[in-house]
Amino acid sequence: MKLLITGGAGFIGSAVVRRAIADGHAVVNLDALTYAACLDNVASVADHPAYTFVKADIRDRAALDGVFAEHAPEAVMHLAAESHVDRSIDGPGAFIETNVTGTYTLLEAARQFWTAQGRPERFRFHHISTDEVFGSLGATGQFTETTPYDPRSPYSASKAASDHLVRAWGETYGLPVLLTNCSNNYGPYHFPEKLIPVIILNALAGKPLPIYGDGSNVRDWLYVEDHAEALLRVLQQGRAGRSYNIGGENEVSNLDLVRMLCAVLDEMRPRADGASYAGQITFVDDRPGHDARYAIDPARIRDELGWRPSLTLEEGLRRTVAWYLENEPWWRALQARDGVGKRLGVEI
Repeated sequence: MKLLITGGAGFIGSAVVRRAIADGHAVVNLDALTYAACLDNVASVADHPAYTFVKADIRDRAALDGVFAEHAPEAVMHLAAESHVDRSIDGPGAFIETNVTGTYTLLEAARQFWTAQGRPERFRFHHISTDEVFGSLGATGQFTETTPYDPRSPYSASKAASDHLVRAWGETYGLPVLLTNCSNNYGPYHFPEKLIPVIILNALAGKPLPIYGDGSNVRDWLYVEDHAEALLRVLQQGRAGRSYNIGGENEVSNLDLVRMLCAVLDEMRPRADGASYAGQITFVDDRPGHDARYAIDPARIRDELGWRPSLTLEEGLRRTVAWYLENEPWWRALQARDGVGKRLGVEI
């Protein structure tokens, strides 16, 4: 299958690109190469004959029309997005432009191409979204595909809007759409402004390990390569018009997650003074509108498509820490990018 993957130089997108090539698909990777993108993420497939890279913005309709005309993809996997909650608090406009206007522009380009091709039944527009659109949970319960939307941040609101656009294009125009909403991803090539890489890299640098509030916020963690496999499963086996929640079945509080990372680092890269990295944990002021808990019920994707995550959180964290220890040149280069290493999301 020939896939057009948007945002394929980003964290999740690059994992999908690498997995798709490994699975025998042809891939056109469309990415604007904004601050969080990195072509090193796809260096392992850059010379593959089935791989093509196109630098373009999903808001640029002319560029999109050219890509569809030249490459004639059989499916779109839409991962291009602004995704950092803290940055959305400081600058929500970029999130509206990319996540809402960009998704609309891509939908229209895909619809025109699909119509010109005779509306082939096998075509798919797969929109990849987040569990944050559902809002915040209390101590119990899980998000399902029918959970009402209740976004709490500019980021999650922009993703909720894009989800609604995709569903509307499916209902109104008949475009064969698929939607997935995932829990927090982690793993290799995670941009170093997100929680897990921040903790790993700050620990190695002897810096404080910042935890918002009291660290009681709970997330469900999904290893990115498991997510990539799930996304391709949904693309090939999911039913058009259907949405699927993808979770890691690994709920843990932020504080316990950081303690787990410290324990792995204590083993793999002990501090020179013999102390635990946990001694660097520092509690900082919480961010505005910080959701208390996310948790996904993955029953639909498990029962209908036979997918489950392959790694426990402990296994995934060990692989992730090992990758960062072995790939210092990759993350060193990214630490110089705008905003990395600074506290964001406090300008309200």
